Amino acid sequence: MTTLLVDIGNTRIKWARLSRARLTRQQAAPHAGWTAREFQAALAASLRGVEAVQVVSVAGTRVDRAFTRAVRAACGLAPQFVASTRRAGGVVNGYREVWRLGADRWVAAIGAHAWPDRRGRPVCVVDVGTAMTIDLVDAQGRHHGGAIVPGPALMVSSLLRGTGGIRHRAGARRAPRAVSLFARSTREALDAGSRHAVAALIDHARDEARVALGRPPLLLLTGGAAAEVARYLASPHVVVDDLVLRGLAALATPLP
Repeated sequence: MTTLLVDIGNTRIKWARLSRARLTRQQAAPHAGWTAREFQAALAASLRGVEAVQVVSVAGTRVDRAFTRAVRAACGLAPQFVASTRRAGGVVNGYREVWRLGADRWVAAIGAHAWPDRRGRPVCVVDVGTAMTIDLVDAQGRHHGGAIVPGPALMVSSLLRGTGGIRHRAGARRAPRAVSLFARSTREALDAGSRHAVAALIDHARDEARVALGRPPLLLLTGGAAAEVARYLASPHVVVDDLVLRGLAALATPLP
């Protein structure tokens, strides 16, 4: 059976095909303002020959409806949207009200628990996107909850929107690059501050997880800004671009 796995975030859509328990390389594109026709055009080649479409989405009802229309038009299938549940893929949801845990966080936690090099360790899962989320899953698959903060780009944009003086001094946006915490321009100071801030929180989360569980967790980073934040971390870590898709693959492949 061939399944198209899709992760629709606030900014980007990511997808890959799963066939005979093998996942193809992730593809990705920004989807802002896409109509059903644009979704269909982007996914046309990947939808050929699929027998199911499994989706995790946090992009909202309008985007989900446009995506559904695109899939129906392309191959006649109704996509299956994953929602958070009490238990799935070997993971037990730690939220008091399970539906309040974002589906992307839930599926990423499942993907992290199924990570082949986990070796029985707990996992701290960090998704660095528009928002940054941190979740802790112990070695037995129990989700201990997590945290949500603005991602680096959202931190910067909120300062530019809310502070006239900083906006005036920041100037035009330049290509991001590694910067010292002690920057020498307002734009670099915004970039440095946001990246160092989220990196410090990630390092702190790993330390707190070690204290709570008695051993340091495996630290897995995913999301569009994971690579740019990773260079600021003091903690050992692994960047996994397709962690949410790996979680969908784990759900699509029943445990023995």
